[in-house]
Amino acid sequence: MRELQEMLTQFAEERDWEKFHTPKNLAMALAGEAGELLEIFQWLDPDESCSIMRSPERAKAVEQELADIFSYLLRLADVLGIDLAGALRDKVEINRTRYPVELSRGHAQKYTRLTEA
Repeated sequence: MRELQEMLTQFAEERDWEKFHTPKNLAMALAGEAGELLEIFQWLDPDESCSIMRSPERAKAVEQELADIFSYLLRLADVLGIDLAGALRDKVEINRTRYPVELSRGHAQKYTRLTEA
């Protein structure tokens, strides 16, 4: 990931875009790109959404939007000094506690409602 972040930093530096890459702007760009991904899936039924990658045109659109989301996520983490891999490891450990297998297997209840399930 560090290599990808360095590539994105270089890309921004070459264009004198660092001044625009504030946490607010990057978070907004990330949300905007996520919205563009959502637009691809909007109105698809579950089967259509699961088979979207069978269409070369739609597959490319999904790939491009995911790349945009990933690039803004990496750039935001870099600007904020966050180790994404470490943050993800920490979050998985938190979720292991929040979602014990014996209470959460087979359903999508939020951890605050697991004892009700």
